[in-house]
Amino acid sequence: MKAIHAALALLMLQPAAAAESPWRNAVVGGGGFAPNIIASPAQPGLFYLRTDMGGAYRLDPGSSRWVPLQDANSVSSYMGIESIAADPLNPDRVWMAAGMTARQPAAIFRSTNRGQDWEVIETPFRMGGNEDGRGMGERLAVDPANPQRLFFGSRHDGLWRSDDAGTSWAQVAGFPWKGLGTPAERQPTHGGVSFVLFAGRTMYAGITDPGAPRLLRSTDGGESWTIVQGGPPAGLLPVKAVADEGGRLFLAYADGIGPNGITSGAVWRLDSDRWQDITPQRQGGAGYMGLSAAHGLVAVGTVGRWIPDDTVWLSRNGGDSWEDLGPRSRRDVSAVPFLAGQPAAGGTTGPEFGHWIAGVLLDPARPGRLAYVTGATIYATDDARAPGPLTWRPWVAGIEQTAIITLASPTAGPPLVSGFGDIAGFVHADLAASPRPGFFNPFLSNTNNLDFAGRRPDIWVRSGSLWEGRPRDATLAWSADGGQSWQPLKVPAIRPSDDQPGKRHDLEGNAPIHVSADGEVFIVCTPVPLRTPDRGRSWGLMQGVTLEDCPVADKVDPRRFYALRFNANQIVASTDGGQSFIGMPATGLPPELWKARTYNREAPRTLVVDPLRAGDLWLRLGEEVWRSPDGGRRFRKASGRMKVEFFGLGRPRAETDPATLFVIGTLDGTRGIWRSTDEGRNWLHLNDDAHQWGGRFRVISGDPKQFGRVYVGTDGRGILWRDSD
Repeated sequence: MKAIHAALALLMLQPAAAAESPWRNAVVGGGGFAPNIIASPAQPGLFYLRTDMGGAYRLDPGSSRWVPLQDANSVSSYMGIESIAADPLNPDRVWMAAGMTARQPAAIFRSTNRGQDWEVIETPFRMGGNEDGRGMGERLAVDPANPQRLFFGSRHDGLWRSDDAGTSWAQVAGFPWKGLGTPAERQPTHGGVSFVLFAGRTMYAGITDPGAPRLLRSTDGGESWTIVQGGPPAGLLPVKAVADEGGRLFLAYADGIGPNGITSGAVWRLDSDRWQDITPQRQGGAGYMGLSAAHGLVAVGTVGRWIPDDTVWLSRNGGDSWEDLGPRSRRDVSAVPFLAGQPAAGGTTGPEFGHWIAGVLLDPARPGRLAYVTGATIYATDDARAPGPLTWRPWVAGIEQTAIITLASPTAGPPLVSGFGDIAGFVHADLAASPRPGFFNPFLSNTNNLDFAGRRPDIWVRSGSLWEGRPRDATLAWSADGGQSWQPLKVPAIRPSDDQPGKRHDLEGNAPIHVSADGEVFIVCTPVPLRTPDRGRSWGLMQGVTLEDCPVADKVDPRRFYALRFNANQIVASTDGGQSFIGMPATGLPPELWKARTYNREAPRTLVVDPLRAGDLWLRLGEEVWRSPDGGRRFRKASGRMKVEFFGLGRPRAETDPATLFVIGTLDGTRGIWRSTDEGRNWLHLNDDAHQWGGRFRVISGDPKQFGRVYVGTDGRGILWRDSD
């Protein structure tokens, strides 16, 4: 077989013996979908975890913590892990298939020291680590008879093989399914080859594409393949397979590639050429995906059974009979209390048993120890064989796999309040402890904007959105106790123009909300902004603001608000609590105010007010930041040569200094996290090559209480923070 691709390997260092990192996570604990746990065949207790947008982890047995393995990676796409394979003979060697979608770069990661550092080899085949079908697998397999030989089951281009430990790859000529090719733009992804599995000297591969054979077998090291006849009826797709100690094959089936859209499935056993349907439950509106076999036990997880929750089934006799572990299970989430507040089946709150159980693991070294993944966490129990109540605990210490939309550090009180995708948001009273849930009344899965009253930092407002298709009556809320409890806000119906009917414009989560410095006035940025001076009892229009203007509040003077009026290319300000606005000279500001417009409800605001000084405005205009210390009368550039993507403000070094400016930006070709204390004349680089996190940054803020502290919200690695002198 001739290799058709041999890419240059790029060594990406992540030294194990480096000094303690100044960067830390604000702890939540898990928080996202980790499709599978992979056990090393070569060493007991060596586990890897792949996530769909936060990279890979390895369990440190000494501390029982998961260690992130890709913080030095700077390529966003490589944080979506399609598959992991551990060397069956050498515990130090491991490979990963990384690539977020069919439209983004893909690579094989190779390590000889358990992921402490990696070689990265670009591949000719695309992946889908954050696409539909990411729970299937494992697609990447190492030949136990020759660990230099790897196989990869691709989504779009059939089966691939490497004979040099992943350096070069070629399609397997004897594999009868060549794939459907890369899907056209905006078309659904393909499932393709869903798994590649060695069972002794026999190889198996599952295929989920329309018109393809469902299961193939090779007995000559992958040179030639035959279709395995029999098995489930048409319409079910082989999404995962494992072999037990005796060589019997267990296969999980679903009617879709998941994780959503699955309504039925099955579990089958293949012993030589004898098929047996061993499905635990034939009704219930769910398929099967998570699958594991060890010590005479078989465990399988459901996918798609939303009411009641998904569950895990356990068999002690090879699938001849099953026990549903759900009814005798309880979850102890005291270490990760946010799980207690997540919505569960039937409209109740959690902790739920779980959904999207795409990965199940029976520990090969500890009989009965069982773990499973969900869309929000990983649960483990010490012995699923034991009779009586079964206690599950989150197995997530060290894992921070969340998407941050917004965050703010108040002028007094807790260090941080943050808004997340999928899990609402939290008040972080202690950055080292998982916070208690509190964003209820209403619960909104995504928090899109947060604001606090600068002189009354116990008063907060938020806006958010709910999962698509879920009913909602309010997407706005306010709190009088620092975000511990909330009350809903509802705006009246309005007509943006005479030819449009009146309707409420706050139900989709697209309306940011801001609060005056004294906490008395709320302004909601519906298409025509609305003002309430009495926390929602009455609402009114404001003079001098028009369609799409969005006033923000001064943090010191409760009478002041400011807005960008794009249709007039003008900055306007209010000195009467937002009742009326007038244009400001904005002398020195470039005329292209349109560069400050945002089009995404999750985008950080481009106009930010210094939390400690009245009338001190900072504005991102394209890739530049401009400052007006006099409420919009005069502006001067405050970012120097930096090309700014996002920015935030923190406490100044001295009272007479300007606010500390933190940015995500690029200076002289180096992208990173930067700090300036002198309006951009000098910059301090706060992260280095070992701290890149895929470059997936979404929001940044300083802390008005502590000079030098910065908070960075990422898309997949949670909230990162550090102090600097």
